[in-house]
Amino acid sequence: MLGLMQDFPLLVHTILDHSAANHGERELVTRSVEGPIKRYTLAELRLRALRVAKALDKEGVVMGDRIATMAWNTDRHMEVWYGIMGIGAICHTINPRLFAEQLVYIFNHAEDKILFVDLTFLPIVEALADKLSSVKKYIILTDSDHLPATSLPNAVAYESWLASVDADFAWASFDENTAAGLCYTSGTTGDPKGVLYSHRSNVLHGLLSNQPDVFGLKSNDVVLPIVPMFHANAWALAFAAPAAGACMVMPGAGMDGKSIYELLQSEKITMSAAVPTVWLGLLEYLQENNLDLPYLKRVAIGGAACPRVMMETLENDFAVEVIHAWGMTEMSPIGTTGKLKFSSAQLPPADRINLKLKQGRTPYLVEMKIVDDEGNELPHDGATSGHLLVRGPCVSRAYFKHDGNILEKDNWFDTGDIANIDELGYMQITDRDKDVIKSGGEWISSIEIENTAIGCEGIAEAAVIGIAHPKWTERPLLIVVRKTGSTVSTEEILTYLNGKIANWWMPEAIEFVDEIPHTATGKIRKTKLRETFGGYKF
Repeated sequence: MLGLMQDFPLLVHTILDHSAANHGERELVTRSVEGPIKRYTLAELRLRALRVAKALDKEGVVMGDRIATMAWNTDRHMEVWYGIMGIGAICHTINPRLFAEQLVYIFNHAEDKILFVDLTFLPIVEALADKLSSVKKYIILTDSDHLPATSLPNAVAYESWLASVDADFAWASFDENTAAGLCYTSGTTGDPKGVLYSHRSNVLHGLLSNQPDVFGLKSNDVVLPIVPMFHANAWALAFAAPAAGACMVMPGAGMDGKSIYELLQSEKITMSAAVPTVWLGLLEYLQENNLDLPYLKRVAIGGAACPRVMMETLENDFAVEVIHAWGMTEMSPIGTTGKLKFSSAQLPPADRINLKLKQGRTPYLVEMKIVDDEGNELPHDGATSGHLLVRGPCVSRAYFKHDGNILEKDNWFDTGDIANIDELGYMQITDRDKDVIKSGGEWISSIEIENTAIGCEGIAEAAVIGIAHPKWTERPLLIVVRKTGSTVSTEEILTYLNGKIANWWMPEAIEFVDEIPHTATGKIRKTKLRETFGGYKF
């Protein structure tokens, strides 16, 4: 017997309908790419998104067409985002930091018909345009006054394009499992892979992220999503904030410490989200200028592990709660957060920090386990590490245009991470499967050494890779970027690490470099480091 409830499809554009009806007066504020701060209401966001939908319909865009964006977090990107999805087309967010070869592959693999592009990224697109076989129109996210001369064919200023239609348009109606968004992994191993989100998964993920033990957004929050919309839905904030009726402040291209601080203060931001490198830049700016954060209440840090010194500085010096988050593009992306629960909140301060530094526990709608090489489930004792598997309604079951099976038995997805889970349910990544250092039959966590080393005075960034060793199979090599003006030495670093990590984890050697290579998503490119130090001998 079936229930007798309404069949109400979970469609992304219903988020805008709700926010306009119930929180229409709340603002969406943008530091525009052109420079000035812009503001309008969530009600106006919905109307402009409807105009985008109508203009795309006029262009002949139909359900299932891929429409690409290469843009910062701005009001226009939000309009385009919802407008594309609102007619059943697929919003394909493209990471402009990818290599040229990867960008060409992604455009052509997705078969994008139209590209919405910010002024900043015009040179990138112009250099690739003759290799993009499917893109027939380029819409530059600016007005006619700021539209530069461009070699792109069929290029038009966004505001001119939008001016040809009004908002008298109805969202399309379709099945909630219809594809809504497309985001490619960074392709550190092989070609990038397309993760195809549905309307249902996006709406559910927005609700998931608004659980109190995740981001817990409320209508009186002012949210600054620094994490880009091309990083797996800006960690769901592009859905979660409007759904909650929170004011949104979009940073545009201003990602430096000074620009972020100005928005935090002028707009009285209460919640923000970004990768550790962004918070590092902000903290340096705050400390150099003896500044405070009177309005900011909590920040989400993910994309890479949060160093202890960063968490302690934010929480102890600035009274800002750190929400340590972990996930993947394939998970929409949130998998865990390090929020304390009742039993763990009673712990002493140092123990609470230790727990929060773990990647955290799953919210409702995410299931997780660890297994050995044979697929046997391992105990949750906080010590035994194994392959981390996840499943849930917001987890991928396949890649776009990819015939191979990506799931294990019973629909479990192998994340590629090595992790342990403790008795309270808190998961800790000990390494990526391909990055773990196997020494003397035991595993060494490169991540833990890196996060410990970054607390040493004078170190700006640290990376650890395994180097072949005739006796121990592999031993860790610590690669360090010094802070400007620092002369920190190998001996000083080893002294700092002594007692903070196991003796047999201590780096076999330390090398100093000017910079450490990163992927397009800001993660350390260990494949490049392994190439650079491929012939290294201890």
